[in-house]
Amino acid sequence: MASLPVDKFHDECGVFAVYGHPEAAKLTYLGLYALQHRGQESAGIAASNGDELVCYKGMGHVEEVFTPQILSGLPGYATIGHTRYSTAGDTDLKNAQPLMVSCQKGQVALAHNGNLVNAASIRRELESRGDIFQTTSDSEVIFHYLARSKHSGIPEAIADALDRVSGAYSLVMLFKDSVVAIRDPHGFRPLCLGRLGGAYVVASETCAFDLINAHYVREIEPGEMLILNGEGTTSLRFAPPTPKRCIFEHVYFSRPDSVIFGRSVNASREMLGRLLAKEHPADADMVVPVPDSGVPAAIGYAAESGIPMKMGLIRNHYVGRTFIEPSQAIRDFGVKLKLNPVRTLLADQRVVLVDDSIIRGTTSRKIVRIVREAGAREVHMRISCPPTISPCYYGIDTPTKNELIAATHTVEEIREYIGADTLGYLSIEGMRRAVNDTEGDYCLACYTANYPTVVQEPLIALRHRD
Repeated sequence: MASLPVDKFHDECGVFAVYGHPEAAKLTYLGLYALQHRGQESAGIAASNGDELVCYKGMGHVEEVFTPQILSGLPGYATIGHTRYSTAGDTDLKNAQPLMVSCQKGQVALAHNGNLVNAASIRRELESRGDIFQTTSDSEVIFHYLARSKHSGIPEAIADALDRVSGAYSLVMLFKDSVVAIRDPHGFRPLCLGRLGGAYVVASETCAFDLINAHYVREIEPGEMLILNGEGTTSLRFAPPTPKRCIFEHVYFSRPDSVIFGRSVNASREMLGRLLAKEHPADADMVVPVPDSGVPAAIGYAAESGIPMKMGLIRNHYVGRTFIEPSQAIRDFGVKLKLNPVRTLLADQRVVLVDDSIIRGTTSRKIVRIVREAGAREVHMRISCPPTISPCYYGIDTPTKNELIAATHTVEEIREYIGADTLGYLSIEGMRRAVNDTEGDYCLACYTANYPTVVQEPLIALRHRD
């Protein structure tokens, strides 16, 4: 068995919550199903029946973890859920979320999207005081500070705990009588509020609301703590907002049918493609997207350039996480398993190949070669974001700086390596324009190496990616 080749950034998880619905667990299951693209390693749901919390989690996709029988064992009107991606070596049930503990504040469960950049140093400090950790998850340090807080009120204790941590956190927390939704002051990762009749729902992306016919209300604001309970909603500001939203949510992570940071993801990606066509035109016969993530940008590129878009690469959607490779080596086998060229379309054509990013460059090199071997006369690679030169520490599974091809090679060297006739990246200015970033409210660290927070250490020990 071999693993599929990975040459993309991976987001770390999706979170979902329900308060005030008799089928809260089933709705959360469906919500996680819609957020499956944000994490495929594990899934979990914690539920409250008003007296106690019950949690179930397992390894695998949402549909593999939860059966009707398991969901029936999660009764109550309030639930939180989590679907997770982790780096190699950290795929372990103990790190699956929601995490749940009992402490002096009662039972509490937590699901986290993001990464705490000071988690390793906090953990060492707490362990030196005698604290015992049950996981390698950075999220667990929040529990330790919550339990240590001298405040008796839950909101005050949560705010006290969050004052000790730094980085990205979109959280949903479950207590026996409430759900609390929280977004860090920078608002790195998305978190949205919706309504379903008299119930409230919270999700990483609005596409999860569409599946259950919930109505999108608004974003949870950066630095906001929103309490959902029998009295309705209570909004508290635990820190002043300093927005630095992750621009890669619009480039790649979020589903095109979501509204993220108040803007349609599909509209952003089509605009990325339009601006890419203006900045890097090509004399070509067709625009071919690298499916599926390159499709919206390719639509924009084709519309702006007047060059017709053709689906010259077909994606196999039934490839699992492992596969059996023949003993006789087949060149580019992993990529061929996922993508196959339409030779009758590509033969003797000048092709603009549109993708959302180049990370290591290995997959792009293989795709260019596949398109050439299918008969394309020219291959012009166009990327709908700037060169990625620096790792992310805010909840993205990123290669090290030395593994990022753009960190150590010029655009011309990358073009030569991947074998394209020409290579064009969208500029930082073009990317900001595509998402209407007029106030500098987006985090661009992976393109500029300018981080919004102090990154204390590379988090090698805690690269579990929750």
